Amino acid sequence: MSLNPSPPAAHAQDHPRPQSPADLFWSFTWLALQGFGGVVAVVQRELVEKKRWMTNEEFLEDWAVAQVMPGPNVVNLSLMIGDRHFGLRGGLAALAGMLTLPMVLALAAALLYAQWATHPAMAGALRGMGAVAAGLIGGMALKLAASLRTHVLGPWVCAALALATFVAVVWWHIPLYGVLLVLGGVACVLTWRRLAP
Repeated sequence: MSLNPSPPAAHAQDHPRPQSPADLFWSFTWLALQGFGGVVAVVQRELVEKKRWMTNEEFLEDWAVAQVMPGPNVVNLSLMIGDRHFGLRGGLAALAGMLTLPMVLALAAALLYAQWATHPAMAGALRGMGAVAAGLIGGMALKLAASLRTHVLGPWVCAALALATFVAVVWWHIPLYGVLLVLGGVACVLTWRRLAP
């Protein structure tokens, strides 16, 4: 049973696609290895701009589903993309690529960090990397915001929902699941009403 419907024929013709489960494995391995501090900042660039496996709009739709599902967003996305192209074995290949080598490197980094954690230079380096990670995430958000201009709700409603989400999470410290339930539910209902015949 597929995690998501097969893409329409037009999608298959308009975009390149992974050649095999091995292609998925190595692509998601490379994606995960670029994501020190979080893969979120590089996933859109790799899947949309470099590999062209999906458009920005398709990425936004899949990313929204991946965020709502329990578990890490990028892992959910890798399962969805792998399943879409090669069924269960594609999903497992993408998942293995996302987790195997990065897990080995993370364990090695944890061992090194345990040795150097009290060193002042290590604390300074980690603070600097935090600023870089924030910049990467902000850059991805700006890239994705451009595709909201063509959303059925229009740019102003999308901007209002994005601002409300930001305020709820950053200033009011509302838990993410609450924000997703309320604002995500509002967005779904508004979009459904606009699309309803």
